[in-house]
Amino acid sequence: MQNRRTVFIRVSSMLAGAVLAVSLGAAQARADQIKLGFIGPLSGGNAQQGLGARNGFLLAIDQANESGYPHQVEAVVLDDASDPAVGVSAAQKLINDPAVVAATGHWNSPVALATMPIFNRAQMPFIVWGAVSPKITDQNMPNVTRVTPTLVNENKPLAEAIAKEGKVKKIAIISDTTDYGAANTKWFGDFFKAAGGEIVFSDAAAVGTTDFRAMLTTAKAASPDAVYFGGVVTEAALVRSQMADLGMGSLPMYGISGIYDPKFIEIAGKAAEGTIVGIPADQNNPKLDAFYKAYEAKKYAEPAGSYAKYAYEAAQILLEAIKEKGIEDKEGLSKAIREMHHDGILGNISFDENGQIEMNVVIDTYAVKDGKWVKQ
Repeated sequence: MQNRRTVFIRVSSMLAGAVLAVSLGAAQARADQIKLGFIGPLSGGNAQQGLGARNGFLLAIDQANESGYPHQVEAVVLDDASDPAVGVSAAQKLINDPAVVAATGHWNSPVALATMPIFNRAQMPFIVWGAVSPKITDQNMPNVTRVTPTLVNENKPLAEAIAKEGKVKKIAIISDTTDYGAANTKWFGDFFKAAGGEIVFSDAAAVGTTDFRAMLTTAKAASPDAVYFGGVVTEAALVRSQMADLGMGSLPMYGISGIYDPKFIEIAGKAAEGTIVGIPADQNNPKLDAFYKAYEAKKYAEPAGSYAKYAYEAAQILLEAIKEKGIEDKEGLSKAIREMHHDGILGNISFDENGQIEMNVVIDTYAVKDGKWVKQ
């Protein structure tokens, strides 16, 4: 009887030890698992931009998990549908999940401006991968940084290049009424006038407007040499199509990266011909080349487009900061990001005192020719 009891105690102890070991192992596994959030337009007229960026973000996460990163990283991908209200709901979902350490988000500036206060209140590190309004970093929220140049950086070289060429002396501006559209109107107009050009007409319409004919008719009466559109894809395509309807199709239409999308050509059809955009040029380096090769190897359904590299870089910066500082101190993570000198696919980058990326911006121009965006 004594021996049986001794055996029972020993077996019970062994089982308890095994259960404890399993529990500790599970707790350790949970401790080593973190989440990073991504938000962007995955549906609607701007989805092509968001889907490419999402893929860039996921590529960075996959590479980290495959390379022995200190944590197992789970990506939380959410759609903002280019709608500030939807973006706010997505941001709240991320901050309410205690496993989400940091996030990157947004192609549309109005959406970023709506969600930034939410991330700021939660002190969650947040990197903007696409939105270009100067107001985003002008606010200097300590947890917010941005890896893209601003629309100021895009508009200045475009306006100067148009004026320098000498063919276009008078421009009509049409924009949307968002902060992004208003900033494009201001900065392109200021730079074009400073370079010797003239703005002969300027007006704006709300996002979702489908009929620009009255506005274009008034613009036409001002005899512009070209039209500049300061909004995004869907409205830009409608403006271009309706320019053709009103006999203005021979005039070039200019814009920045907000309209550089295959969807623009799909919506505008043959009228898209003659549209010209200026977008930040790739800074050629071996790391960027390796990124594009890795992206192709993944066989994503969507092309990388202009923004996959920025979302990838944002994820890399978050991963680097977490590796160095850990996950407990979110304020410390944001501070580390601000102070970081990162050698990545965008080159050697750092951030200014407001969290804006510091990098020299040279633009490439693309024009629609034979149904495709072609580098000039």
